[in-house]
Amino acid sequence: MHTTTLALVGATGGAGTTRTAVELAAVGARGGRDVAVVDAAFTTQGLSEYVAGRIGTDLTALVTDETEASLSAAAYPLVGGDEHSPGPVPNSDGTDGTDAPGHVDILPARAPFERLARAKTAAAARKLERRIGEAASAYDAVVVDVAPVGSNEAVAAVAAADRVETVHPASAHGRDALQRLRGRIADVGATVDGSIAVEMRDGLGTHADAAADTDTVLPAIDSAVAVAPTAASGDGAYARALAEVYERTFDTSPDLSVAEPGLIGRLRSSR
Repeated sequence: MHTTTLALVGATGGAGTTRTAVELAAVGARGGRDVAVVDAAFTTQGLSEYVAGRIGTDLTALVTDETEASLSAAAYPLVGGDEHSPGPVPNSDGTDGTDAPGHVDILPARAPFERLARAKTAAAARKLERRIGEAASAYDAVVVDVAPVGSNEAVAAVAAADRVETVHPASAHGRDALQRLRGRIADVGATVDGSIAVEMRDGLGTHADAAADTDTVLPAIDSAVAVAPTAASGDGAYARALAEVYERTFDTSPDLSVAEPGLIGRLRSSR
């Protein structure tokens, strides 16, 4: 079965799930795919940090107050690359950098507590499943950012996805958390199709800590939002590891050679 929707489920808080989701989407855009990153981690709402400017309608509104609104109402272009350069990065020939083959949209959660509480109900979770299905029809690929399975929205995301992969720190603590997460996912009737370990820059985890129980190990990178997406350009170890994940999860191989200097500008631009 061709995978359209991937749920990336964090084994712990701070595992790097949100950043991995954004970077994986950027790799897809390099290969000419239009990719949506959907926030199913309503409590932390970390995906909203990758959107520039004010967020009006967000994903929680689409599953509570604005259930008749189109999905595009909560879709925002990914911004990244350089905190000192809020506009598109120009190409070397002086053009505006909007000629990259694909693009990334972020569908963030950014809600006050009252709406957040309503978005976490079982009824709203069923609407979230339908919204994820709607995204799968509108985009070539959908990456869902999922918190450790323990909420209605997380269960809905896992249930809606074609494939489930876990994200955990490359450490002994991360391996223990991964085993607990596998049990939780099994409890809700789903299976783990693959696992991603993220090396930490603090040196507490290494490739060797994760290699025994993971499919891909992502090298440590600067975790600051301002420098994302790192994988929008270059073909270093981090980008290559993400390309391996993309090929495994979406059954298609992104061509890292297609990235141009203006790709980050293209990711910034509106659809």
